[in-house]
Amino acid sequence: MTFPEWTKPGVYGALVGAAAVSILGFTWGGWTTAGSADEMAQNLASEEVTLAMVPVCLDLSEADVARVEKLATLQEASRFQRRDAMMETGWATLPGTDAPSRDLAEACLAGLELDGS
Repeated sequence: MTFPEWTKPGVYGALVGAAAVSILGFTWGGWTTAGSADEMAQNLASEEVTLAMVPVCLDLSEADVARVEKLATLQEASRFQRRDAMMETGWATLPGTDAPSRDLAEACLAGLELDGS
């Protein structure tokens, strides 16, 4: 069986076109793989949970009997050490977990508005 002469350039053109469309689609077209879409969804869910827990963190800080001492410790800490100091207060621990959340500590510090931190 013989193929017409135009099939070889046509097949090459189709392969190059498919590769070009794939490259353009994934770089500029907004296409994603299932893995990257799952990662984006997990990051968004984590951010939303953190934002939802900020009022709980602020309520815990208001209900704490040692609030004044802990706030003084937070204000005395350097800007770079405040997140760790906030984690040590216990206010940035998500319910049902044992370890404090770094993201929640950052968000709670922003909610406390300690002298422009």
